[in-house]
Amino acid sequence: MKITLKDGSVKEYAQPMAVIDIAKDISEGLARMACAAGIDGETVDLRTIISQDCQLSIYTAKDAEGLAALRHTASHVMAQAIKRLWPETKLAIGPSIADGFYYDVDCAEPMTAEDLEKIEAEMKNIIKEALPLERFELPREEAIAFMKEKAEPYKVELIEDLPEDARISFYKQGEFTDLCAGPHLMTTKDVGKAFKLMNLAGAYWRGSEKNKMLTRVYATAYQKKEELEAYITMMEEARKRDHRKLGRELGLFMMHDAGPGFPFFLPNGMVLKNTLLDYWHEIHKRAGYVEISSPIILNRSLWETSGHWDHYKNNMYTTVIDEEDYAIKPMNCPGGILVYTSEPRSYRDLPMRVGELGIVHRHEKSGQLHGLMRVRCFTQDDAHIFCAPEQIKEEFLKVMDIILYIFKALKFDNFEAQISLRDPNNKEKYIGSDENWHLAENAIIEACAEKGLNARKELGEAAFYGPKLDFMVKDAIGRRWQLGTIQVDYNLPERFQLEYTGADNLKHRPVMIHRAPFGSMERFVAVLLEHTAGRFPLWLAPDQVVVLPISEKFNEYAYRVSRELNAADVRAIVDDRNEKIGKKIRDNELKRIPYLLIVGEKEAENDEVSVRKQGEGDKGTMKIATFAEYLTQEVNDMINQ
Repeated sequence: MKITLKDGSVKEYAQPMAVIDIAKDISEGLARMACAAGIDGETVDLRTIISQDCQLSIYTAKDAEGLAALRHTASHVMAQAIKRLWPETKLAIGPSIADGFYYDVDCAEPMTAEDLEKIEAEMKNIIKEALPLERFELPREEAIAFMKEKAEPYKVELIEDLPEDARISFYKQGEFTDLCAGPHLMTTKDVGKAFKLMNLAGAYWRGSEKNKMLTRVYATAYQKKEELEAYITMMEEARKRDHRKLGRELGLFMMHDAGPGFPFFLPNGMVLKNTLLDYWHEIHKRAGYVEISSPIILNRSLWETSGHWDHYKNNMYTTVIDEEDYAIKPMNCPGGILVYTSEPRSYRDLPMRVGELGIVHRHEKSGQLHGLMRVRCFTQDDAHIFCAPEQIKEEFLKVMDIILYIFKALKFDNFEAQISLRDPNNKEKYIGSDENWHLAENAIIEACAEKGLNARKELGEAAFYGPKLDFMVKDAIGRRWQLGTIQVDYNLPERFQLEYTGADNLKHRPVMIHRAPFGSMERFVAVLLEHTAGRFPLWLAPDQVVVLPISEKFNEYAYRVSRELNAADVRAIVDDRNEKIGKKIRDNELKRIPYLLIVGEKEAENDEVSVRKQGEGDKGTMKIATFAEYLTQEVNDMINQ
């Protein structure tokens, strides 16, 4: 058999071979580092036997697939340790995730943070035992009986929900056996020492509030200790930057039990949000967009035509009006379509760029809500471009320019692009013809190539109605966030029978481009808050300046300064507390206000202010008008750089 490796070289073998043995044949060092493998694109165990020609990739912990296998094995080690310490514990699921792994467990007694050290200690024992992981399969009924005998009801439920023809596999390590599809490392020893249990959380079984609340043990693992230490440092910094904590401290937003997942923006938060929205309006006005506003509630027939009723109903809030089904909109696109159909369109009207800062509602599960990151109500900075097929690439490139312009102004300098494509093996998830999908996917790929954007392709990540280009931003501490998105859609124009009259006087079908540079405004604010640690760029800061009188007798002058600055469109406040000036400076620096102006007798006599800049200290004295001009210029430079 011929084994083609990822570097293009070919290995030939006269008999079936395990992947681990092929790895050893290539290099003993590679075999030591190997965690998993890819056979013709499918991720498998190193113990997998190959018996025919194939493409083979050996994954180490430097690869996403290899690191996932290491963490998945670590989750089994953690589950085994928990069962050793508390044998009556019932196991649910324990997958690897983006930054580590977790296991959901049903404990007889509540688990506490102090228990994490005990679990870690027992995990070290299991790793030292170097237990081999052995995979085996059982027929459906035997698998159910096996898990019932082990008193694992959650595993029984998982097996019962599998398709009738599913291959049901288990992994055994010492006395511990778990239902699992794999892949896994060869032995528990291969997990190594670079792991850490992070925290406990509650998680409903299968994410439903109707089910029992389980204990979720979060952890992470790496191949090297220095990688683990870097991650722990990053997480400590992330806790300091948590937008929920900073949002409270800076008076930006709040949540209330009256509406979980429905955020309240406070006065400072509204200044921030409105400044971003003003920026959005200015950019889109220059780019030739018109703005609309569509109703929040529309009837069922509209959502059936759009496909949302069949494909997205579980995430929609519905109601009945005059004995007819209605839904609160989860997306703005149907409203934009109705505006397009409000009058006949000609090729001279295209491209028609329709923007909408629409409020949408989505039914997120309570266990998934997270500050402003995951909410049930948010403002989507949507726009829908209706264009002729030959205009797609040009319009797509213009949208990319808008997104990159915004990223530059907000100093999101580190980002990646991802082309999200349809999963060719699961087409029933999507609407529309194969031909339209090919046209849409190729348009995105060609636009990225023309822009010189090195975008990676991800199968199965497309929206149900079309492929998309997502921008993944890395923040100041290295975390990735999906922000801007652009989607090419041939399907909704077809479902709504959209038309325009061409130059040939015949009817043609337009193409629709969905795009949202900010995405959810709420989520964007959260990401920006954590990226900047609350130290917003001057043009976005809710309070740009605070005036600090050195004693009460200069309060009147301080208020005069703030009035003159506000008249010059500088957002200024006064701290007139009866406190020493040193305390006022410290307190207002903690509020992350960009400029502190100290005023006393000398400043009042000369119409001046003593300027102190956040993070840079004293900047000398200036006339009030000169300082206002200085700030205005700084803001303009930031926005238009």
